[in-house]
Amino acid sequence: MPELIAVQGDITAREVDAVVNAANNAMRGGGGVDGAIHRVGGPAVLRDCIARFPAGLATGDAGWTTAGDLPARWLIHTVGPNFTAGQRDRSLLVSCYRRSLEVADELGAASLAFPLISAGVYGWPKRDAVAAAVDTIRAADTGVAEVRLVGFDEAAYELISHAL
Repeated sequence: MPELIAVQGDITAREVDAVVNAANNAMRGGGGVDGAIHRVGGPAVLRDCIARFPAGLATGDAGWTTAGDLPARWLIHTVGPNFTAGQRDRSLLVSCYRRSLEVADELGAASLAFPLISAGVYGWPKRDAVAAAVDTIRAADTGVAEVRLVGFDEAAYELISHAL
């Protein structure tokens, strides 16, 4: 089981082996975490997304690209369910964390930074998003040693801290 650490702030500044991006199905950038990661990571991230995922990525799945200009070595992109649009199958949210950890193991990543997947513009209730993240990561059979759960604002950070 990886060590879980609560962090408040900007996920693009995390110095870890891999940063997890809460992407959309098209894998071409977007809003929220995805937009911030693409802006900071630079054009190499988009080029790699287009090359590796020409048809995009399914909800609940994960894959990796270069991290571009981010301080991480890799980006692991995962597509969370859009609660606001009616995608409320929690197993898809759980799959995002599980698949991201599997991809991290394939890469040999020892440290990861996760946002709260689907809890921003996709509207997943934050308390349940935190519970899904913590429970899934704690139950994972993974070689990842350290996972930082990054809450962008103080409220999200407090929810994560309380859960840990």
